[in-house]
Amino acid sequence: MMDTWYSNMVLYSLDPETFYDTNGDGIGDLKGIKEKLNYLAGLGITCIWIQPFYPSPNRDNGYDVTDYYGIDPKLGDHGIFSELIDHARDLGIRVIVDLVVNHTSIAHPWFKAARKDKHSEYRDYYVWSDEPWDFGEEHLKLTGEENTIWTYDEEAGQYYLHRFYKEQPDLNIGNPAVRQEILQIIGFWLKMGVSGFRIDAATLLIEPYGLKDGEKLDLESFIAEMRDYASLRKGDVILLGEANVPPSAMKTYMDKGQKMHMLFNFYMNMKLFLSLARKSARPLYAALSEQTSIPYGNQLLNFLRNHDELALDQLSEDEQHEIFQAFAPQKRMQLYGHGIRRRLAPMFGNDQCRMELAFSLIFTLPGVPMIRYGDEIGMGDNLRLKGRNSVRTPMQWSTGKHGGFSPADHVNRNVIQEAPYDPKHVNVIGAYRDPDSLLNFMKRLIALRKQCALIGTAPVQAIKVRHEGLFAHRYEDKTGLQLLLFHNLTDKEISVSADEADVLADDWVEIFRDGKTQVAHREITLAAYGYLWMKKFPQ
Repeated sequence: MMDTWYSNMVLYSLDPETFYDTNGDGIGDLKGIKEKLNYLAGLGITCIWIQPFYPSPNRDNGYDVTDYYGIDPKLGDHGIFSELIDHARDLGIRVIVDLVVNHTSIAHPWFKAARKDKHSEYRDYYVWSDEPWDFGEEHLKLTGEENTIWTYDEEAGQYYLHRFYKEQPDLNIGNPAVRQEILQIIGFWLKMGVSGFRIDAATLLIEPYGLKDGEKLDLESFIAEMRDYASLRKGDVILLGEANVPPSAMKTYMDKGQKMHMLFNFYMNMKLFLSLARKSARPLYAALSEQTSIPYGNQLLNFLRNHDELALDQLSEDEQHEIFQAFAPQKRMQLYGHGIRRRLAPMFGNDQCRMELAFSLIFTLPGVPMIRYGDEIGMGDNLRLKGRNSVRTPMQWSTGKHGGFSPADHVNRNVIQEAPYDPKHVNVIGAYRDPDSLLNFMKRLIALRKQCALIGTAPVQAIKVRHEGLFAHRYEDKTGLQLLLFHNLTDKEISVSADEADVLADDWVEIFRDGKTQVAHREITLAAYGYLWMKKFPQ
């Protein structure tokens, strides 16, 4: 029987360079993650996703890799990585890492050999052309930073394909030798003890654009090949795909026992922010109805913010504009024409009620939740930093030097200095001391989510109510255990009476709510941005 431990995990995403510095060089490191695992365990996290720690020139935050088997010396070595895995296991925390194989760094030995010799075996590891292929706006992933996806290399005498920065040449997945290299990388890190991989740029990994015989290639089969290879070596491994696709296309990446185990739920994320911008539940209801049934053994990952921009590209231009107006009204807050480069707290005006509502939503939507490091304490952003680096500032642990992130005189990334998001106002220690802090709310929320496993496994049913600003949905498992969830997306009170939903009978038990929502015998009054979780036990 398939081990589906991930069906109800709570995932925490972190960047080793910005989490905690233990050796005083101003850069976070793997030992820093190990030392903070007790904090994550206390929060209730069951799995962490560590972003790239491989050797890299850092043109793209470590996603330009020069050695897939190595560890950047400034971050640690294989010994400390092994200790990190062991300590995490002792605390009941699993670890997944990035598999960045759509592209390498331009400094990778494979590319150096490829550009130097046309007859090298590595030449066909990349995608080359004597003339650049036609491409459209949809091919440009970094609009405003790169205006082409084909760059001429003088040494090679040809153009090479790069869907991201020109320093990140695309690998040729149509080459069996490249696919074999990827499988070996998977096998190596499984031996090191990881529980799975977040597959970077999964959509591009199987796209044949740029390959001369691409229409004849079955690149989708490589997903199943990766899964088979990984599962044979570790029965409970997971492959988590970064695939920004609509629900109708998810089957390409997920299929019962054959493809990836999980996908980021980008579509739900976009509809959620559209609902929050409009203060209307209609986009969320629509997304719920469009979401196809997830096969046993598959799961969706819900999130609010990620390490990249908040992508809105599956929405219409008018819908994107609505979200920009609500959460990123200034041009400097936007990115690539269809994204937002802000953290959650500034987007919500540092309103904890709205943040609690948003977290309650992603913890109750079908799937499992992910938390981006620092969002649990309401960290801000630094819009003076270029591009996506605005949301990649150091974790704020205390009011001490550099927010307790590092004892160094200078750090590789500046800690936020301006109130109300500077470490004097936002830090872990201060949040622990405040019983009403966002951090302590998150601890309660995570503990409760672990008691509500049917959210990750049971069918969901939308509950239609009269008020447009109220989102209500229900889960019921085969035993008759039920959960009913209410979320008020507006800044006004909303009342729900007994004739709208069968939720006010004596056999429903209130298990979680905000501090102002009222539950009476025949009526519920949800506070502005209020939420309510109710449970009914089997008869």
